[in-house]
This record gives sequence, structure tokens and C-alpha cells, in this order.
Amino acid sequence: MKRTNMPAQEFPLAPLRRIAWLTLILPAVAVVIGTLLLPQKQATPAPAWLVTPFFIALLMTGLLLALRRRRIAIEGRELVVAATLYTKRVSIDALDLGKARIVDLAEHTEYKPMLKTNGYALPGFSAGHFRLRNRAKAFCLLTRRERVLLLPRRDGKLILLSPERPQELLSQLRGLAAAIVPH
Repeated sequence: MKRTNMPAQEFPLAPLRRIAWLTLILPAVAVVIGTLLLPQKQATPAPAWLVTPFFIALLMTGLLLALRRRRIAIEGRELVVAATLYTKRVSIDALDLGKARIVDLAEHTEYKPMLKTNGYALPGFSAGHFRLRNRAKAFCLLTRRERVLLLPRRDGKLILLSPERPQELLSQLRGLAAAIVPH
């Protein structure tokens, strides 16, 4: 698909809940403290109290950087979703916007991500490819479970997003879909 040089229109995401950050940080801190408190019985070239915090810090840095990579944008006639390690580009024409809607996943549990097939998930955060409770395939970028923008694709797959203002994104997509594209 031909990409235009038009500037991207960004749509901010709903804020990530504190529980997602704490889920990453607290276990790492516990492991480091546990390593420091373990008695050292034998001399090794690199003691565990030195090596373990280094590797945990390295792992945590990678996970935190991935968690920070979240973006929803419209570039030309494409919806672009960057979700941690994953990026999904979908032509607006491939979306079935007549069936798109804003849902609360507590009420519409059939759309809750159930099985992570290739994604990144923490409590309160889902990014990447999932199977939903209704067994449909979906690409998700969820930072909250209420006011989720459900975008069906014409191939039967779904996109679930948590923009801060889902109605604004949906209106913009519908406006672009309705616009006649000159050839």
C-alpha cells in the first residue's frame, strides 16, 4: 500500500493503570532483595549479589521500554497501532466501520482477551495478538476495559483499542472512509 507524506494524526491512549507498572517493578525488587539476603556459601568469579541485580535491571529496562511504546495514529488512509513490540497497519477500507462501536468489556465479556497468542499482557494492560472469549482473533492495545473501541475488520478479525476519546477516533475513521479518494 502506498504511504503518503501527510502528517500522522495522533490519538492519545487512556492512561495506563498503576497496577501494570507495579506488576513489573515489585517482583524485580523482591528478587534483588532476596538475592542480597541469601548467604553466600562458596566463592565464585562473579557473586550472585552482583550479577543478579544487573540482569534483572537489564530485563526490567527492556520490559519497561516496551511498555512505553504505545501509539494510535491515522497516517494517510491507514490506522497505525504501535503496541509494545508489535505494530499493526490497517487500511481504513479494510475496517467494517458500520459495525464499529464502543463497548465496556465488563458488560460484553465475549470481547475480553482470553488467550495471548503473540502479545504482552499485564494486569490492566494487553498489547498484541489475542484470542477473545468468543474465540475471535484480535489485535489489542488496551489500557482500560471500559470505553473500548471495537473495530471489526472485513476479514473477520477485530481490533480493540483504548483511546482516551474513542468517539473522536471512530468519527475520524468514519469520516475518512466516507471521503471519496481521487485516483
